[in-house]
Amino acid sequence: MATNSNSITLVGNLTRDPELRYTQGGRAVANFGMAVNRRYQVNGEWQEETSFFNVVAWAELGENAAASLSKGSRTIVFGRLQQRDYENREGEKRSMVEVVADDIGPSLRWAQATVERNERSDAGPSGGSSGGGGGGGGGPSGGRTPDPVYGDEEPF
Repeated sequence: MATNSNSITLVGNLTRDPELRYTQGGRAVANFGMAVNRRYQVNGEWQEETSFFNVVAWAELGENAAASLSKGSRTIVFGRLQQRDYENREGEKRSMVEVVADDIGPSLRWAQATVERNERSDAGPSGGSSGGGGGGGGGPSGGRTPDPVYGDEEPF
């Protein structure tokens, strides 16, 4: 059985610093722009074109992106395209396509990065007690809900 896929991977530079906001429910969301350059040859002559994307990163991913990236940072974004309808200030209905990030990282082609691991929270994305990857609570997960990608295995 075939499944539909809507995955996109972008490598480019941030056009503005990530803007971190919080929903009324306290969930973090970061927005930033990204420029992706394409260089190709036509009849032996080099051509260049740039595509611009709006990227949205939720929860810890958004907080980490806002703390780690800035305008001009060469970045890799893996996510999915999502169409969103909205109303502008004049009350006109508009539609836009944006990239909802599943993962973000610095490009190491022309730069070096230092990775700093965050402590994991036992209370989930809305905050609460500071936890971590360890003891208490019984079982291999230490009382926390397993990560949907890694399960009980720590990602590092």
